[in-house]
Amino acid sequence: MLLKHGLLGEYKFVGKQGALDFIHQVGCIQFDPVDSCGKNAELTLQSRVKGFTKQTLNELLYIDRRLVDYPDKNLSIIPVENWPYFARYRQSAKESGLRFDGLAELEAQAIDYLKTNSPVNSDELPISGSIHWHSSIHWSGGWNGNTNAARAVLEQLYSTGELVIHHKNGTRKYYDLAKKYIPAELLIADDPLPDEFEHQKWRVLRRIGAVGLLWNRPSDAWLNIWGLKSRQRNEVFKELLDEGKILEIKVEDLKDNLFCRAEDLSLIETVLQKDKFKPRCELIAPLDCMMWDRKLIRALFGFDYTWEIYTPADKRKYGFYVLPLLYCDNFIGRLESVANKKTSTLTVKNIWYEDSVKQNNIIRTAIEKCIKRFAKFNECNKINTNGPD
Repeated sequence: MLLKHGLLGEYKFVGKQGALDFIHQVGCIQFDPVDSCGKNAELTLQSRVKGFTKQTLNELLYIDRRLVDYPDKNLSIIPVENWPYFARYRQSAKESGLRFDGLAELEAQAIDYLKTNSPVNSDELPISGSIHWHSSIHWSGGWNGNTNAARAVLEQLYSTGELVIHHKNGTRKYYDLAKKYIPAELLIADDPLPDEFEHQKWRVLRRIGAVGLLWNRPSDAWLNIWGLKSRQRNEVFKELLDEGKILEIKVEDLKDNLFCRAEDLSLIETVLQKDKFKPRCELIAPLDCMMWDRKLIRALFGFDYTWEIYTPADKRKYGFYVLPLLYCDNFIGRLESVANKKTSTLTVKNIWYEDSVKQNNIIRTAIEKCIKRFAKFNECNKINTNGPD
């Protein structure tokens, strides 16, 4: 798993092309707007891609247009080539929108405005009032109750694929017409997998590749694959095995067998033949692809991780935005840091080591180097290791 993710030994992914290669490998990386020391998508890439900067991802998304913001496993970033595979979700959003009286007129008004005034955010779109919204209209999540009409219309047109996110300014999203940025051949392409079961197979195979190893159990790794209940999942796994697209793996002391993509057999053989890799220390994103199934991480590494961002402060065991700390082939602890852009300071609020970790100079030096790289990634030239300011 670690070798596939480029987290073991020498860096497998380098520079802008490396970031693009990794996202092609995993299919999608999860987006979250919270920025304590980098956003989740940026954190996912910084741990794997040598020389990665936040500008790298911004360029791939909004200048090169090789990637696109679109819901996959929740809000995500996907390769633009994957656009046709999500046609059923865009169609469903269109059909849901028809149930709302007057929405079609507002959509037409918004599109007409965007033809000559773009990109726009919800404050700039000249549509007033509110819409009583229900989350069923948005396969990407949505919200319930009354919401700003301009925001609702932009989100709906984004869900139906008429609009894409042109860029973001902090948490503020700016939209423009998709046809300006998505290649025409992708916009008009038919769904490559119109059969629902074949689509589920593609999504499951993609998620197995994203995590590296997965079991045939209920898991957050399957989020947003419509209709994938236990029976369907069992059928998908059986067919993928029969077709030779996945392999079943027995892991010592693990009750459930795991599955990997067939092309990853060489990685398993490499790990079995080579027991030492150049030591690496990395901070892992809270919604990292590898962390999508926390129970699996606990079973494989003995590391129990909970993202406590939504846990009330008085009930947190660790902190608001705590990142798993990986050294070599083990999670050795977790670290909380905050990047202050005004003072260009990265403050390390705390490091919690696992009970089994014996701290020594080698580990401390590796962590210090990791923190220095992390400060550079956050464009901080000062590091405060004495806790909160």
